Amino acid sequence: MEKNSQNKYVIGITQGDINGIGYEIVFKALADAEVYDNFTIVIYGSPKIAAYHRKLLNINNITVNNANSATELAPNSINIINVCDENTRVEIGSSSIQAGECSVAAINRAQSDLKNGLIDMLVTLPVNGFNVFDAGFRFAGISEALAQEFNCKNFIITFVGEKLKVATVTSAMPIAKISENLTSEKILWKIRTLDKALKDDFTIRKPKIAVLGLNPFASDYNVFGIEEGERILPAIERANEEGITCFGPYSPEGFFASGAYSKFDAVLAMYYDQAMLSFRLIEGNKGIFYTAGLPVVCTSTVHGPAYDIAGKDMADDTSFKNALYTAIDIYNARKILDGITPLKRQAELEADKKIC
Repeated sequence: MEKNSQNKYVIGITQGDINGIGYEIVFKALADAEVYDNFTIVIYGSPKIAAYHRKLLNINNITVNNANSATELAPNSINIINVCDENTRVEIGSSSIQAGECSVAAINRAQSDLKNGLIDMLVTLPVNGFNVFDAGFRFAGISEALAQEFNCKNFIITFVGEKLKVATVTSAMPIAKISENLTSEKILWKIRTLDKALKDDFTIRKPKIAVLGLNPFASDYNVFGIEEGERILPAIERANEEGITCFGPYSPEGFFASGAYSKFDAVLAMYYDQAMLSFRLIEGNKGIFYTAGLPVVCTSTVHGPAYDIAGKDMADDTSFKNALYTAIDIYNARKILDGITPLKRQAELEADKKIC
């Protein structure tokens, strides 16, 4: 099948947790009719649930089209493909198994359409990790799900903001398991993937990467741990031998407190919270989540479903808008790269297949 987008980008959006702020931030961000000039929107969700949120928030300045598939989209409205059971109930501000089931159904349908080329890129709205797990979602996050769908192991979770880009070597996991999941080879591959994403997706010609340590004070010459000397530093040295400009390992608290991150194009953290905590303190809720290293473009909001403010017309749509437009920028950057250096790009794609 082929998409019907009238030569516009088709952007898929997963609805996220139906009891949270997902629909509110979408409706706020897409209220201006001019946003549809360059792309067509399709939400994987529920027209019935969308109508509930519109009524709750008294939102009347948008046009909604009920679509059966991504091949039947109206160009100047918010298209919604139903993935939820008709008897699904919204329990605003609460977690429910039905919300988890709807979240998982949206992700599965969107992934399938993305893989089949029916949508050009994907933006995911926040879910609740607990209820999606109950609904059978067995991944740490959307990054891991997409990586399995596209058979790509060498992806890298990246947080992107105005002041800071920070990626993480390990996915979200218990702290007790982090060290055993850090190898010098894995760190090196993450450095390579981050460097390539900065060049290809963010058009930075000669990126400079800072690499953080794992232990307090970056182990302080093995006083507080051995990972820096035995795993992290060797990876940095090998990356530099390959022509990648990276430095470290740095002690995280001093690195961020001194503002040293502003001297680098990106930072590589060792684990999820090390990256996320620093990012949220610096960027707040305005940054985005990006899965770099995949053959497709997927961005997400950096915040959760925010049950405490759901349905109260208090949600800030900045992160969603940034996720939307960053996805378009990255998609365009890749298209330009494909057009300028087709032979080089083809060689890189073939090399990626061997990595993934």
